[in-house]
Amino acid sequence: ATIELAKISSKSVKRFVFISSIGVNGTYNSSPFLEIDTPYPSGDYATSKYQAELGLFDIVKNSSMEVVIIRPPLIYGPAAKGNFHTLAKLIEKGIPLPLGSVSNKRSLIGLDNLVNFVIFCADFNKTPKAANQLFLISDGEDVSTTELLVRMFTSFGMRPRLVKIPIPFLSFVVNIFGKSKIDRQLFKSLQIDNSKARTLLGWTPVTSMNEQLRKVAKCYSVK
Repeated sequence: ATIELAKISSKSVKRFVFISSIGVNGTYNSSPFLEIDTPYPSGDYATSKYQAELGLFDIVKNSSMEVVIIRPPLIYGPAAKGNFHTLAKLIEKGIPLPLGSVSNKRSLIGLDNLVNFVIFCADFNKTPKAANQLFLISDGEDVSTTELLVRMFTSFGMRPRLVKIPIPFLSFVVNIFGKSKIDRQLFKSLQIDNSKARTLLGWTPVTSMNEQLRKVAKCYSVK
């Protein structure tokens, strides 16, 4: 669907901005991902995103349309879905979480920052250097799962309720139940180097993680 839309757009659109996924690079790392890293998509979703990226770059070779590829990590903000929503609901209810000793590092991007970057790249007059480029984008505030939860509890006006349980034990439990994806998301590191967007385009995040989390908290009714 992405390729078909791009083919139609190439007849009249100056720039096509495509939101891909950091999953194209991989699901975890020991050093921050860069745009020049060899892609290592895992699963159908990441693979389809990578195939779309390749198709878009093929289209612009034979048209006047420009393309900008954006690979964000986990996107959080008001009305976020998935695991982030689950954690926010548990915190809203004041339920203690067994995640008080996770020492990984994760890059995330707040919805406001992502939207700002998309609009920034869509303005081809302001960002001529973005033409036919790939960007890894994040808030630039890498945090552990534990630190993220502390910040979330604080944004809800609560004292953090985190229990310290050994990570190998938690990892063993979630994998026993076939939740290897949750194991990667909660316990492993996934960092992004967003310096290309900063240096090439002069972009900086428009909001901090704490500010974005306060917006998230306002979407929930704390009992």
